[in-house]
Amino acid sequence: MGLFDRIKKSLFSQPEAESTEKDKQAEAQQSTEADKSVNSEEKKVEPATADEKKPLEAEPAAELTKEQESAEAKPEPEQVEATGEAKEDHDQQEQLYEQGLAKTSSSFGSKLNAFFANFRSVDDDFFDDLEELLIESDVGVDTAEKLTDQLKQDAKLNKAKTKAELKATIVQGLVKIYAEGGDTDQEKLAYDPAKHPNVYLFVGVNGSGKTTTIGKLATRFQKEGKKVMLAAADTFRAGAVEQLQRWGEQAGVPVVTGPAQADPASVVYDACEQAKAGEYDYLLVDTAGRLQNKVNLMNELAKIQRTIKKLLPDQPAETLLVLDGSTGQNALLQAKDFDKTTKLTGLVLTKLDGSSKGGVVLAIRSEMKLPVKLVGLGEHADQLADFDAEAYAVGLFHDLV
Repeated sequence: MGLFDRIKKSLFSQPEAESTEKDKQAEAQQSTEADKSVNSEEKKVEPATADEKKPLEAEPAAELTKEQESAEAKPEPEQVEATGEAKEDHDQQEQLYEQGLAKTSSSFGSKLNAFFANFRSVDDDFFDDLEELLIESDVGVDTAEKLTDQLKQDAKLNKAKTKAELKATIVQGLVKIYAEGGDTDQEKLAYDPAKHPNVYLFVGVNGSGKTTTIGKLATRFQKEGKKVMLAAADTFRAGAVEQLQRWGEQAGVPVVTGPAQADPASVVYDACEQAKAGEYDYLLVDTAGRLQNKVNLMNELAKIQRTIKKLLPDQPAETLLVLDGSTGQNALLQAKDFDKTTKLTGLVLTKLDGSSKGGVVLAIRSEMKLPVKLVGLGEHADQLADFDAEAYAVGLFHDLV
């Protein structure tokens, strides 16, 4: 089942159809049991002759064989437990997204409901107003235009006329645009267990949440039993090194630092040497906050990347741009500018729980092929989640269907 179909199933499930299927299964089971009962009665009525005694004695063994077959067909307790844990993890993930995107879902939902309160007919004015609403919801101008054109066709094909039908068509259109935006397998963080270390380089402007993201990720990896090291290459911002050290102490992982105002590349070089010698699984590198239009700082970032490759030619495994999701379209502009000068492998969107602008994920996905790999949905360490397109869509559109 593809991403689009999974999301549709989650959002537009049909309880009645499921109930009908269960009823059919129940009826079939009752019919089977009734047939067994009739056969049993027939056996009781027929007299047992001497020649028939031997087969009758063999019946318990046959019955036992059926029971054994039934037992073999049942999943092992470990399989049941694993399946139950997987479902529980999935439910917890969806709940985390639902809570983290509550403000966005509520804001988007209220705007859409207000839009439909003035609904009269499906005409050009309807779609013009819808396009304006989508732009206001940080879906992006290009994405809003593309989506509106698509919805015109979908509304005709689906013959959507009522408010509920049109709303469902809009949501499905948004999901479809996301699903077509790229390969969801690329959303997973790169990791090669044969390589020591896997280097993650974090970049972004000050205040986007780089250091906090690194601390949360280090905590997660440490709990998973991985060897983790941090590199404090943000040597310019006052308190940046101390902040990373506090996260390191909390997570129980070492932090490589240098003198005040040290060359960031020299700190990274030392960290790569130590992580390689100690066979660490991960080296997470914090860098100075930089505006995407500051040439000197962007050149410094390129120098750090070259330094990593001197010791570890196939690293960094990830170069992640950390974006403050609450900035909406500004986050999209930053992503475009950074991607021009730095070879990014993915994005981290933070602070989505305190924002009503979670729709920017759709804009980034539609207008750029860069995958969102992590999202911040709360302040706690366990609220930095791997990006899950299905859970994101369900959380974003939860209040609309």
